[in-house]
Amino acid sequence: MAPAITLAADAPTLSAANTGFMLICTALVMLMTPGLAFFYGGMVRVKSTLNMLMMSFISLGIVTILWVLYGFSVAFGDDKGSLVGWNSDWVGLSDIGLTELWDGYTIPVFVFLVFQLMFAVLTPALISGALADRVKFTAWALFVVLWATVVYFPVAHWVWGAGGWAFELGVIDFAGGTAVHINAGAAALGVILVIGKRIGFKKDPMRPHSLPLVMLGAGLLWFGWFGFNAGSWLGNDDGVGALMFVNTQVATGAAVLGWLAYEKIRHGAFTTLGAASGAVSGLVAITPAGGAVSPLGAIAIGVIAGVLCAMAVGLKYKFGYDDSLDVVGVHLVGGILGSLLIGFFATGKGQSDVAGLFYGGGLDQFWKQCAGVFGVLAYSLVASAVLALLIHKTIGMRVSEDEEVAGIDQAEHAETAYDFSGAGGGAARTPANAPIAPAESKKVDA
Repeated sequence: MAPAITLAADAPTLSAANTGFMLICTALVMLMTPGLAFFYGGMVRVKSTLNMLMMSFISLGIVTILWVLYGFSVAFGDDKGSLVGWNSDWVGLSDIGLTELWDGYTIPVFVFLVFQLMFAVLTPALISGALADRVKFTAWALFVVLWATVVYFPVAHWVWGAGGWAFELGVIDFAGGTAVHINAGAAALGVILVIGKRIGFKKDPMRPHSLPLVMLGAGLLWFGWFGFNAGSWLGNDDGVGALMFVNTQVATGAAVLGWLAYEKIRHGAFTTLGAASGAVSGLVAITPAGGAVSPLGAIAIGVIAGVLCAMAVGLKYKFGYDDSLDVVGVHLVGGILGSLLIGFFATGKGQSDVAGLFYGGGLDQFWKQCAGVFGVLAYSLVASAVLALLIHKTIGMRVSEDEEVAGIDQAEHAETAYDFSGAGGGAARTPANAPIAPAESKKVDA
């Protein structure tokens, strides 16, 4: 954002407390990407586990470098036509002072930029879950480069950059309902419409291979999300960050209950996968709204998201698009719900004095939210499909049919997630003709 004009007496000073708080929040958001890797990795079949982990981890490498070179400048530099930002002094991050403060806040620019970097890393990783089992790793890496450049950096400017059209319109997105979740969910839909279905979709069983990994990933996401959400206020001098922290927990718990209740009624069981997915749907839905609603509003948003996202994940079977790990059903639908429900549940007592319909504010904010939601959705869907099509027609997006059937882990990474050849982790490193010590011989015989 462009520096705000302040009088010398009112100029903010660096706060060690807020700076430390934001660095902790940044580390929590970074943890979300490995958490997502575990979440997705447990949901796929054994033969795709490592590839799913790597599709998240590679984003940590690629997007970090892009952010340093030009991403931060495009997202948060001086506005250019309400569509992108640019600040040549930020290219390479070489002309930023160590104690230079971020736009009217009490934290250094470096702290803000690394916090936002973790958002930029996580967002393309979210897309990967829709593409499980069938995408070349080199093609995915190239897609991340292009998508971050063409889609994420500009959309982040629209939503959070001073001068961005959604920012200036007054669209409320506390921590990424539009810029992160709708953006990623729409991109996932655009790409899968280009690359097509997995072999055996709707015919072969494609159940999660490790529900404990799924639950571990969901727990890490839930934990990291407190940094993602509460940290987005860039401090907590006025209590809004604390409100967001509380609402994050409340909405997520409500969404777990909503998803499980729907699942029990519809399918007759309370599943661990449902609990994990319900948690994520609640986290997604409260992300844009948590600074504007009360805890009671957070309960309502969580329950609505849990039920409707549970219903939405089944749409892929009805409409025939292969969203492998329900990115569209959870992130796109959850992001839309959370963003639009601000227009009804905003109290006017949180991050701003904007009130929703249920608090006497009419539908004005709802229509603004609609503009932000569907503007980002349309752009991300079309741009992502075009990028995927370009890659698909040049180097190819998909592995061969034989490689997909045999397993993408072995084909793309020359590894497998689990070694079943020996009883212990050291067995594979012991030469076949190595002598066995007497003590070890007794253990083997036993």
